[in-house]
Amino acid sequence: MITSTKRFWSLLSQYNSILKQIYIYAIFIGVINLTLPIGIQAIINFLQAGEMTSTWLVLVGFVLLGITLAGVLQVLQLRLVENIQQDLFARSAFEFAFRLPEITLFKLDKVHTPELANRFFDTLTLQKGLPKIIIDFSLAIFQIVFGLILLAIYSSYFIVLGMILGVIIWVIFRVTGPKGLKTSLNESKYKYRLAHWLEEVARVHYSFKLFGKYKFHLNKADDTVQDYLENRESHFQVLMNQFWFFIGFKIILAAGLLILGGYLVFSEKINLGQFVAAEIIIILIINSIEKLLELVETVYDVLTGLEKIGHITDLDLDQNEGTLKVITEGGINIKAENIYASFPDDQSGIINGLNLDVMAGEKILIEGSSGSGKSLLMRLLSGIQSINSGKLLINDIAIENYTRSSYYQAVGIVFPTNQIFEGTIRENIEMGRKVDDLLIQELIDVLGLNGFLNRRPKGLDTVIDSGGRRLTRSIIKKLLLARALVNKPSLLLLENPLQYLEDEEKRRIINYLCDVHSHSTILVISNYEQWKNKCSRIINISQN
Repeated sequence: MITSTKRFWSLLSQYNSILKQIYIYAIFIGVINLTLPIGIQAIINFLQAGEMTSTWLVLVGFVLLGITLAGVLQVLQLRLVENIQQDLFARSAFEFAFRLPEITLFKLDKVHTPELANRFFDTLTLQKGLPKIIIDFSLAIFQIVFGLILLAIYSSYFIVLGMILGVIIWVIFRVTGPKGLKTSLNESKYKYRLAHWLEEVARVHYSFKLFGKYKFHLNKADDTVQDYLENRESHFQVLMNQFWFFIGFKIILAAGLLILGGYLVFSEKINLGQFVAAEIIIILIINSIEKLLELVETVYDVLTGLEKIGHITDLDLDQNEGTLKVITEGGINIKAENIYASFPDDQSGIINGLNLDVMAGEKILIEGSSGSGKSLLMRLLSGIQSINSGKLLINDIAIENYTRSSYYQAVGIVFPTNQIFEGTIRENIEMGRKVDDLLIQELIDVLGLNGFLNRRPKGLDTVIDSGGRRLTRSIIKKLLLARALVNKPSLLLLENPLQYLEDEEKRRIINYLCDVHSHSTILVISNYEQWKNKCSRIINISQN
């Protein structure tokens, strides 16, 4: 199992070259910032001498130059971090866009896929948190380390104090860190659960409007909010404990450095200028510790965000082990030998020992009792889902030996699930494929879409809503049919493809499919009688 910290280091490893530049700048900034106390120490020594010399002015200029250089380097750091932020956003966007359609179907069976996309918003958390960790966190660490090194130059006693303080910081993070991460993950879990429930309320708002009197949607939201607040409070308590630890640590550090510095002055082991410089270094160290204190919650947010995004990237993708391309000339023949298949967690199985033999170009009507596995068979033949055991041969070759892209190009499917997305009508039909306009027009005529398109000024370039929200169900069916037919598939898998259409339209489309697409192998699930007249065979899978 990949831990959150491993994910974090893996993320940073992608930007090694940029991070090296950022840390080089941070080291220089840390060193330059220490020129301030050293310069002030020298200036105080000159002031004690009571003489106005050009050296004094040079030292003042040296301190101001150091402040300017530190500012310039910080600006350069911001530019580099911005490059990381932009690249991170683009990487995450393409990662989600690529992975969501490619995730193995079994992995998505128990989840609502659109809800997984919510994890993308943790990319914004990473964008906001990484600059603070990369710049502020590293700068604070460097200033503490360099400050303690400089103090050690003044006196070896500071070395022992620095080692003790380093051990204390390590113990604080070691003891409280894992619990803080755990409570942060629990808090995030209920945050996403609440977002998912609000999406559900928005998706079926008609139902909740009708039954709003019973306030079920509010009560369920209240339960989830309560769980979130309890876990948020647990996380806050961890943060509070860490804050108290850090406050105590800061007090111990300040007391130790001040007392030790005063003792060294009284013992005449350091002079007054060195003491003032040491106090400035102490202030810088304390400010750096305060920065670390403020960044603790950001670190938890980033690690939690990586874990949520990792939930997507950890899901198995479809394996594309095949190397062959489907030969589509003359249609596709199908042979199923003793196939067993089921949905996830269904031990009894739905398809048990199915045998099937379909010749290329045949038109087959699939029948069977409810629950006999008609829909599952279609998913198996489409390549979307894998069989548990047995053999599924396409053109006498096992289906897994074909590349997925090659097989999908040869198949056209129309399943009951609404697959209309927000985009133009043309985009919904073509799906990125290059299609001859004459073929699209032919399908428009056959499917009876002319009247629908003529009422829209932009025609095929009309933008439709996600899910075809303002379209009739018959139009949605026709668009899905057009999408399936536009690439002249060798295998057509149709499940109730003509539902909601008029009888005249159904007859016209069936005749077109069986006559014009005579080369295509067609398997259809439907109760419409005309299919029985046009199909060459009827296969009842309940009897297999």
